Amino acid sequence: MSYSGADLIFPHLGIVINKLSRSVELFGGFTIYYYGIIIAIGMLCGIGMAVWDARRRQQDPDFYMDFAIYAIIISVIGARIYYVIFDWDLYKNDLLSIFNLRKGGLAIYGGVIAAFVTAFVYSKLKKSPFLMLSDTGVLGLITGQIIGRWGNFFNCEAFGGYSDGLFAMRIKESLVNPSMISQELMDHRILDGGVSYIQVHPTFLYESCWNLCSLIFMIWYGKHRQKWQGEVTCLYLMLYGFGRFFIEGLRTDQLLIPGTSLAVSQCLSAVLFIFALSVFIVQRRRYSARPITGLKTGRG
Repeated sequence: MSYSGADLIFPHLGIVINKLSRSVELFGGFTIYYYGIIIAIGMLCGIGMAVWDARRRQQDPDFYMDFAIYAIIISVIGARIYYVIFDWDLYKNDLLSIFNLRKGGLAIYGGVIAAFVTAFVYSKLKKSPFLMLSDTGVLGLITGQIIGRWGNFFNCEAFGGYSDGLFAMRIKESLVNPSMISQELMDHRILDGGVSYIQVHPTFLYESCWNLCSLIFMIWYGKHRQKWQGEVTCLYLMLYGFGRFFIEGLRTDQLLIPGTSLAVSQCLSAVLFIFALSVFIVQRRRYSARPITGLKTGRG
């Protein structure tokens, strides 16, 4: 079937987007990108999720509202630093471009690391248990990740290699950054009515769906099975690390460890999964016979 001229197609699902807009103009020509709008929506929904969980655990929601202000700012900085470090060649000859976030270049893992560091410092300053904060905070974090990944959809990025599976996504080649197009995608290029397309794994979709399933499980577990502070945090690190490890292996825009062909996010995912799984097993054995305690701590 011909879809000539459409910007984006899911051929096996029959979904066709003829014109994929990336931005909206406001106030006489000021451009706001959908990527930024979606990231902002994800942050707000993440805060809402954390506040909901805080109330459920009989904690002070304002404690998390205050934390979110610091966490969001520092996480954006962390996401940028992470990206710049592992794609240094792109910035080393134009250092001022490091500060130009409007052209993209944020790495989720950098934001995750920065969020955890911020949570640790904040909990110490407020004299509140770090693991209490992180158990609630990770629910907000993964909520933001679920939504934020759809910013990649509008940017036509964060996709994988060639696929002809059920969820295969066909993108007009002119919309894609050439550096993200692998030789495999070039070899499977599709010409439709004179328009060139690449057909890829929509890895942003895979990760968003995986994170949604993880969130649902984490909420259920926190309500019915949690025995110790930090257990939901371990679940987040395990589930996100496990899913990201395999999804990252499909992507064509991997950030590599300098001097190697190893994807830094894939290696980090493996390390976090193994670490969290080890802690989870040890702690579950340790607390299996104990009553649930310390999960409804209020503001420190």
